[in-house]
Amino acid sequence: MSGSTYTVADMDWKIELVAIPVTDVDRAKAFYVDQVGFHADHDHQVTEALRFVQLTPPGSACSIVLGTGATRWPPGWQKGVQVVVADVEAARQQLTANSVNASDVDVQPWGSFVYFSDPDGNTWALQQVPPRP
Repeated sequence: MSGSTYTVADMDWKIELVAIPVTDVDRAKAFYVDQVGFHADHDHQVTEALRFVQLTPPGSACSIVLGTGATRWPPGWQKGVQVVVADVEAARQQLTANSVNASDVDVQPWGSFVYFSDPDGNTWALQQVPPRP
C-alpha cells in the first residue's frame, strides 16, 4: 500500500474461526449441528490427512472448525469459548431439549451464564449481557 500508513487502530480485527479439537469428527459435527443448533457451512475431505468442517452458531460472524488435521491441539483442549445470546434461559432450554447437559443459569453482575461441554470435553459458556443503564 504505497502512500498510506495504517495502524492497528485504523483497521478492524475480526475473529472469524476458532478451532475445536475433537476425537470423532462425525460425532462432533452431529453434536454441534443436531444438538446445539450450529449451521453446517462446509465439510470437505481435502486429503486423506485433512478434513475441514466449518460450523457457525446462528447469527454469528465467527465460525468453528473441526476435522482431521484441522488443529494440533488434543481433543478437549479448547476451554471457555463464549457465545453471547439474547436470552440465556431460552438457549439453555433449547440445549437441554436436545439432550445437551447444560448448567443451571449462573447470574453474575456482568451477565447470566450457562455452561456446557461437547463429547470431547471442550467447554462453552453462553452469556446474556445485562441491560445497560
